[in-house]
Amino acid sequence: MHKAKVGVLISGRGSNMAALLYAAKAQDCPYEIVLVAANDPQAPGLSLAAAEGIATFGQSHKSLKRAEFDQIIDAQLRAAGAQYVALAGYMRLLSPAFVSAWENRMLNIHPSLLPKYKGLDTHQRAIDAGDSHAGCSVHIVTAELDDGPVLGQTPVAILPGDTQDSLAARILIAEHQLYSRTLADFVTRERQPDWLLGKVREAALALPQADEIVSHGMPCFGIVKGKKFAYFTRDHHGDGIIAVLVKTTAPEEQATLMEADPDRYYRPAYFGAEWVGIRLDLGDTDWDHVAERLRSSWRQVAPKKLMGLMDIADEF
Repeated sequence: MHKAKVGVLISGRGSNMAALLYAAKAQDCPYEIVLVAANDPQAPGLSLAAAEGIATFGQSHKSLKRAEFDQIIDAQLRAAGAQYVALAGYMRLLSPAFVSAWENRMLNIHPSLLPKYKGLDTHQRAIDAGDSHAGCSVHIVTAELDDGPVLGQTPVAILPGDTQDSLAARILIAEHQLYSRTLADFVTRERQPDWLLGKVREAALALPQADEIVSHGMPCFGIVKGKKFAYFTRDHHGDGIIAVLVKTTAPEEQATLMEADPDRYYRPAYFGAEWVGIRLDLGDTDWDHVAERLRSSWRQVAPKKLMGLMDIADEF
């Protein structure tokens, strides 16, 4: 089983890191922890990770500029082979360059039901507001603090007489449950049919006068009232493959693509020699390349007048 490689950043005891680490011990967990790094070399979580056989790195951020320190952490993550980053009580604001480098590959867990109560003192703020529930959220990290798309949440009831400490203790239990589950879903999303279809749809419908219908039981994309230039297939005729089918410029191109990358390109059953399948379920899809192939396929069926308008638009 292919496991995604995750680096975890902490600042203290690392209880959420520990929850991720122990979840990763399950054979069917789709990720593994390859590094635990901290901005405090004395962070207790580093000792725990080391005892469990996980590579660790600790260095104080003091006396270093934010961007300089983030470059050090980034280098450690990449040296460890991390594909994703999980922030787990990492009490540092991140530099824009670091966030950009891990765009859509970095998650954070926050102790509130976002978008409520971004920042600190979340438990007391929920109590003071008279909320019936507080909770926790896992979100994608963006440049804005606690502002990225929310992937999962767990509400936690606020009990009569709750203090911020008693509420925090219950929310921490919810955090430990939520984070590992959400991370597992996130690292496998690029193999999930609905997510893959969404990516294909976004690229295909961005083309001029493109529409989507269902044909032969598959979502397909074509020129409005015209020919089709792409099909999205999942387990087509029991082949177990998730792919996008696109037109090539000639049968020779189909053969060339299949020869160059036989694991990714294939000849789809019941389609002519001008069609080629591009597998999307390998976990390393180059979506810019897929968009280019969709665009090329669109050109094979688009009316000349429409292609002329595209050419004009491309000049700008």
